[in-house]
Amino acid sequence: MPRSTARPIVRLRSTAGTGVTYVTRKNRLTHPDRLVLTKYDPVADAHVPFREER
Repeated sequence: MPRSTARPIVRLRSTAGTGVTYVTRKNRLTHPDRLVLTKYDPVADAHVPFREER
């Protein structure tokens, strides 16, 4: 399987509504659902959930 299809680059957007994004890779085979990670949002000055965009 080509690398680009197994581990795509995904963009994570802050759920705080500040417009902050992170870019990461995920394994589509082991995590087929949308990725949600708690990361630091510098605009909100807090750790908030970041959700995968499509």
